[in-house]
Amino acid sequence: MLDNVPFLPYLISAFIGIGLAAATGFRIFLPMFAVSLASYMGWIPQNENFQWLSGLPTLIATGIAMIVEILAYYIPFVDHLLDTISIPLATVAGSVMFASKFTELGTFPQWALALIAGGGTAAAISSGFAGTRAASTATTGGFGNSVVATTETAGAGLMSFLALAAPVIAFVVAVLLLIAVFVFGRKLLRKFRNFNTDKNTKTISVEAIDRKHLE
Repeated sequence: MLDNVPFLPYLISAFIGIGLAAATGFRIFLPMFAVSLASYMGWIPQNENFQWLSGLPTLIATGIAMIVEILAYYIPFVDHLLDTISIPLATVAGSVMFASKFTELGTFPQWALALIAGGGTAAAISSGFAGTRAASTATTGGFGNSVVATTETAGAGLMSFLALAAPVIAFVVAVLLLIAVFVFGRKLLRKFRNFNTDKNTKTISVEAIDRKHLE
């Protein structure tokens, strides 16, 4: 029955692409390793334009990069350095993961859709967790960053698995994550604004007291 549903293959491809893009928002190389491993083992097919994903060199390279990336997020200061470059890299990786599932649309629509849907999803989730790490550093002095790092790695693994095994569920989870990032981002922004306002108010009060003493 589902075979007769119009555009069903494109919908499934979109769900897989969004799920993988969301996974790259957590970790850049873990989803790429998962796709490379699944392609190398013959579990999922790859279009000829993305056959490089199923090659042994790509599997080894993404595996090493995945391990290095995961461990690096447990090193103080290095995790913040990675956050500064994670958003653009996640955007690129998310776009590639999404585009690998839409090879029949033509070059321009394929990459335009990949950049908007895949890159946008990855960038939003990556920026959300970068903000979470910054908040963790500010409130716990960095001691809670390892919890954030572990959560990110677990999220990347879970989303990669769901994208390949249960793409519809992966799509739903990705949408919920985007909503959570939006809501959390607004709350975090409001807190920073209130903090800056209070800080400026205290500064003005101190200056006024000092001026009064001088008079």
